[in-house]
Amino acid sequence: MSALTVSHDPGQGWDDLVRFWAEEEWPEGSKVEIIEGVVTVTPAPASRHNLIAARIQRRLYSVLPEHLETSQTQAVAVPSRMGIFIPDLLVAPVRAFEEAESCMSAALVELVVEVTSQSNARHDRVSKPAAYAMAGIPLYLLVDRWAPGGPTVTLYGEPKGEVYRVLSAVKFGDPIKLPEPFGLTLDTGEFPTD
Repeated sequence: MSALTVSHDPGQGWDDLVRFWAEEEWPEGSKVEIIEGVVTVTPAPASRHNLIAARIQRRLYSVLPEHLETSQTQAVAVPSRMGIFIPDLLVAPVRAFEEAESCMSAALVELVVEVTSQSNARHDRVSKPAAYAMAGIPLYLLVDRWAPGGPTVTLYGEPKGEVYRVLSAVKFGDPIKLPEPFGLTLDTGEFPTD
């Protein structure tokens, strides 16, 4: 099943759009995001997709300082890009989780991880990194299971405007290093392929 978009009044302001997103009854188990001002509903990710996020999270737990925490379900808001995203994994200060209600400000996030799904990989490759960079999230890790040349992992950093610089890119099976405050090398050979 692929993503579906939900019609709403295109003249709505940000607050109305967020209220619609928060108050509507969505299909149970679905992932509901606002991408470039459009409410997008996608089915729950496949098991292999979730396994990749879980393996990255497990590795992060071994190196995270006490003031940082991870989540696989936390919504982050980027109002300047008319977006609310639910990354596959994020790392932010504990205080950001304590202060967040339904959404966390993306400006507080230290690392965001997206694992592509075949039906909506474009969002993870184009729309989301532009929004994450605009919000100033220092690191974006894209696990692209559906890359045209085979599965890849790309670490982006040094956001400037809506653009990240590629810090490292590897094919599945090669290690990729996350810089401080993580100082972690991920073994992408642990990631299942389709």
